[in-house]
Amino acid sequence: MISPKQAALLIIDMQYGFVEPSSPLCIKGAADTVETCAAVLAKARELQMPIVHVTREYAADGSDVEAVRYAVWAADGKPLSAACENLSSGNEVAPLAPIDGEYRITKPRFSAFFATKLDLLLRRLGVTCVVLMGTTTPNCIRTTCYDALSLDYNVAVLEDCTSSRTPEVQAANIDDMRTIGAHIFSSDEFLDHGTTLVPDVVNDVRAEMVEFANED
Repeated sequence: MISPKQAALLIIDMQYGFVEPSSPLCIKGAADTVETCAAVLAKARELQMPIVHVTREYAADGSDVEAVRYAVWAADGKPLSAACENLSSGNEVAPLAPIDGEYRITKPRFSAFFATKLDLLLRRLGVTCVVLMGTTTPNCIRTTCYDALSLDYNVAVLEDCTSSRTPEVQAANIDDMRTIGAHIFSSDEFLDHGTTLVPDVVNDVRAEMVEFANED
């Protein structure tokens, strides 16, 4: 069982540039999750969980845009950068905006851990579990999940607080994350039980290793 203060809620890429239908980077279905994400965020605040807002930001000249995304980005308004006419494209949608005391991480690629200080922050806070919500499931949620598992965090994914371009892509990626060891649960379960349903696999394994080392 994971206590709320052991777990951090990571809100990933819930920015206007990924949510608004007019954006070339819009993820179909992301807008439909905003209300549910907002309810989860309110509950996490009530539980006094560490909250980390993870967002994407690009240089105005596109020098740090992924090569595979550059053509679309450059041709369609340069969202998530200071060069975009819609200056709010890089902001988190209003219901999910950070408040004082919450943390902000800007990431240059898909995973929230890649080339950021997220791991250092979480370890300083004593966090052993990350609870993931945001978009998009096969890219930023999944890569963050796998990096967190590789770094020996417990990982929980709020299935109905994530989104993909099709239901089939969503289902396949959720199933893969469940199979590899992430705890998949719903916003209703989180609202009713917080993080107490999340098994503390990392601590259980650590205790077993200590017991094994002491057998001699």
